Amino acid sequence: MSKEKPLIHNKRRNKIRLHHEGKHTLLYTGVLAAIIISLAWMSRTTLSWGSFIVIGIVLIVYGILLNFFRCPVRMFNGPTNKTIMAPADGHIVVIEEVEEMEYFHDKRLMISIFMSLTNVHANWIPCEGTVVKVAHQDGNYLKAYLPKASTENERSMVVIRTSHGVEVMARQIAGALARRIVTYPKEGEECFIDDHMGFIKFGSRVDVYLPLGSEVLVKMGQRTVGNETVIARLI
Repeated sequence: MSKEKPLIHNKRRNKIRLHHEGKHTLLYTGVLAAIIISLAWMSRTTLSWGSFIVIGIVLIVYGILLNFFRCPVRMFNGPTNKTIMAPADGHIVVIEEVEEMEYFHDKRLMISIFMSLTNVHANWIPCEGTVVKVAHQDGNYLKAYLPKASTENERSMVVIRTSHGVEVMARQIAGALARRIVTYPKEGEECFIDDHMGFIKFGSRVDVYLPLGSEVLVKMGQRTVGNETVIARLI
């Protein structure tokens, strides 16, 4: 994940910048927006208020895209030992015991964070350790908040083994609008809280699978901030 180091270790906490995953999208839509605005402005004498409405809609849509591709620089200052951080901005939609059958093949505690279109869609590493498994699975594009999205949608898993020998999985899940999941970690690499895990384009969710008995520190419906909200602690 060396490509992310200049961003991750920037000490100017809360600085806002745009994520590099959005550069082409913002460039192409920016050119299109400029063309539409220019045409609407030149037609303002004949279209009257219609021209200003078109310009307003274009600016709002482009503003939403800028918001979507925000990439805040966040540094966690608390204790990291056995700490599980929120890997994404959004809100908690699932806290329950589930049968995880793709990697663990046993019961795990799952905490799911749903990201709406207005949330930052950068994802952060949830805990410190060594990356032991990275895998991508093609699938459907069901609405991300549905329970079966975890096992039926396109997804990417990252399994981290902590220094205590505990394995934690973070699973990025595509939603109804998402068409690209980007995952940065590689197997065998060390990873740290503050590191970026990846990016999901448009509405989606991230599931975190923990050992049973882990201390849950969030509740259903709670808003989370990636790399700032502590969602659980390992026992």
